This record gives sequence, C-alpha cells and structure tokens, in this order.
Amino acid sequence: MKKIILFLAGSMVAVTLSSEVSALPLFARQTGMVCSSCHFQHFPMLNGFGRAFKSAGYTMMGEQGKVEGEGLSIPNTFNMAVLTTAGYEKTNQTAGTTAAKTTGDGSFYVPGTGGELSLLFGGRVSRNTGFLAEIGKGGAVAGTTVRDVHGSAKLPVLFEVNASGSKFAEGTRVGFVPFSTDVQGASYGFELLNTGANAVQQMSGTPGLNGAHSAALSAQQYIGTAGSATGLAFVVNNPMGFINLTKYDQTGIAGGTLAVLGSTYVRVAAMFDLAGWDAGAGIQVWRGHSAVPGSPATLGTLVTSTYAETSATAIDGQMQGRLGAMPVGFYASYATAPAGTANTYNMDPAAAISPSTVPAIYGTATKSSFNISVEVGVIPEKVTLGAAYRSGRSGVAIVGAASNASDNAIMLVATYKLAQNMMASFSLTSASGQYWNAAHQDALGSGTTTINLLTLF
Repeated sequence: MKKIILFLAGSMVAVTLSSEVSALPLFARQTGMVCSSCHFQHFPMLNGFGRAFKSAGYTMMGEQGKVEGEGLSIPNTFNMAVLTTAGYEKTNQTAGTTAAKTTGDGSFYVPGTGGELSLLFGGRVSRNTGFLAEIGKGGAVAGTTVRDVHGSAKLPVLFEVNASGSKFAEGTRVGFVPFSTDVQGASYGFELLNTGANAVQQMSGTPGLNGAHSAALSAQQYIGTAGSATGLAFVVNNPMGFINLTKYDQTGIAGGTLAVLGSTYVRVAAMFDLAGWDAGAGIQVWRGHSAVPGSPATLGTLVTSTYAETSATAIDGQMQGRLGAMPVGFYASYATAPAGTANTYNMDPAAAISPSTVPAIYGTATKSSFNISVEVGVIPEKVTLGAAYRSGRSGVAIVGAASNASDNAIMLVATYKLAQNMMASFSLTSASGQYWNAAHQDALGSGTTTINLLTLF
C-alpha cells in the first residue's frame, strides 16, 4: 500500500510539472493537428477523423512542408515519436516465499524494464503510400509470457479510385499492406474499430500482466488473436467501412524466419450513423495453419518454429457519441475458437508459465467470450471512467468441475489526461469462475491492479 501511495504522489507531482507539455507525436507533427483531432476521448481510441487519416495510409499532410518533384512527395522532416510507460502492477497470485518473487509481490516498472520504451517512425512515403514502424523494448517480467523485445512495421499502399465517373463511393481506396508484428496479430495490417479487434485499439492501452485487462475488454484478445504475425493485407475501404483479406503466418520481426503465408484472415466492417452516434460493426474470421515461434513445449522461446492451426471467429460493434455534455463509448465483442490438435487461438495461458502444474497447452472444448464495455468522459478531454464485463468459456477441462470451465471477469478503469500526450490510468480486473482452480490461480492470479503513466512525444 505504501508503494501505491508513493506512486500516486509522484503522479500528482507529474501533473504539476507537465501541465505545459506541448510535444506531439509523429502524425501530429506531419498534419500540424493536435492529438485529440484523431482520438476519441484519449489515445489510442480513434474518432472519425482518425479513421480517415489511417484509411489514407498515413499520407495526409498539413502544415509541415513537403519535398516534391516528379514522382516524389515526402515531408521535409523525418517524423518520429517515443512511447514510454511506467507504473506499478500487482496480482493476487501467491507472493514469493524465497528470493524468486512472483507477480503477487507487486512491482514497479519503468521504460525499458517492465515498462515500454518504443521508438515510432514513419508517415507519408508518396501520395498513395505511407509507413509506420515501432522498435521497442518492453522489459522481461519474471513469471510472465512478456518478451523483452518487440516491434512492428507496415507499408500501406492505398490508391484512390473515386475518380469522375467511377462507380466507387467517394473516399474509396484500394491497395495492399505488407506488415510484420511481434505483438498485434493478423489484424495489424488494417483495422479501424476500437473493440479490441486489434490488440492496440481498445478502451485501455494497458494490457495488464498476462493480458488480464485486455482479456476483460475484448473477446478477440481473450481468445488470443494477438501475437506474432507476418503477412500481406489486401484492403478496400471508404467512410462506410472496409474489407481486409490477409494472408499471414505467425512469425514476426523477432522470429527471424521467412514467411510462408499459410493462414487467412478476413475482416469486414461497416461504419454508419446510428441516431447521431458514430457506430460500427463487423466480423472477423481466422483460418488455416501456419508457423508459430517456439514449439508447443517452449512457447516462450523464439528458437524454433512449428506449424499450428489458426481457427477463430469474432463479431463486434461500437457506438461513440455524447450523453448530454459527456462523451460516451459503448463496445461489444463475441469470439470463439474451436478445439483442435494445436489451435493457437484456443490455448491455456497458464501452461506457458507453469507447464509442470498446467501441462495441457491446448483447449479440449470451444473457447469463447462475450465482452461489453463502456467509457464515460466525466470531465470531457480530461477524466474518464470505464467498466467492462466478460462472460467466457476457457476451453479447458477442470478435473471434477467442468469440461469447459467458465472464466468471467469485471474490469474498472479510470484515466486522467495530464496533457494530450500524457495519460495516467488505474485499472482493476477481477476474474472468477471454474477456470480459477489452484493451478491457474497460482500461475496467473485472478486479480490484477495496474497504475500506469503513458507518455507519447
């Protein structure tokens, strides 16, 4: 408790010292627009303009000058940004009794050691092409599946096709996106909704130890669709929605292997006005078999690769708008992953941490989850309060209890925006159900508390 009080006091000091911070991330520099122009309530949530910017492949320009010539149009400054996180995190896992501590002991994390330290760079490459890359060091946390280095990169090549006389709707773009990521999965190529369809785009940018918070917010993240992926996305998009057909495998930048794109990912989503609310809904399908880093017995390593099934389906939707003066977002998702001989999206997350006590890596029944969440801007552009609920089935058989153990969760989250590019957050997730027997409780902890300070400049 004393550690938490000290961290909160430090955060209050940071509020005082940072109230005049005006540094902006790389796309804000390119467009000359403030961060809130693209984000609904706070980073990383996208609003309509943010979707338009991303749909154009990060090519929109603003105040920043360009170097232009025949076949050349690039910013006159190479834009970069730095993302850091620092904070305190604790689970209700049994505390360590020796020098080998557990997440139940609680620990501070700082940029590069437990916390994230990432360099992001990219922007406009040409009139129809953009780029985004992240080189990061996340810090290795003992007793978790967090890898200490991660990165992502993509090159959206999206051509405008709404010329005079065209049958396409205004704002339509068609193209492809080659990509590779160690942490965001097959959806990294192209995604616009804030439902957790992609690991980053959800109500909280703090995933929690072993992904506890993300799994409470998003059904897709509960079944495990994030992780390593290298692929090629074929995209059609306009303001009414998008289609993303991706061929991919499950090796990423850190995997260091050539990609044989044996899996297929399909995403179809619609964006529309619903009684004045900015709404969207869609479906995701993952199918096939492809390489995955590590062997089934050593999933925490990046030494070898094996072939595994990629089979899952998800539907999701969102509504963003206002109730009176307060901005409000509603988000819902449902996902399933069938049992298979080695389905990557139906795994027991505790097995990679404690294989001796949780030996069954893959689920023996269908893994599924229904998640709903809401976030209210109680002080617009400054303070939000949010809550989420998960009704899940783990796919795991529990001796004497269930062939498909239940795994439910409640999450509470609060954010305070110190500046447009600095945000403090408090997240609390409590899980319950048949899944949380002694082995899983000891491996993961059913309750996770995180105090986080995110800075992006």
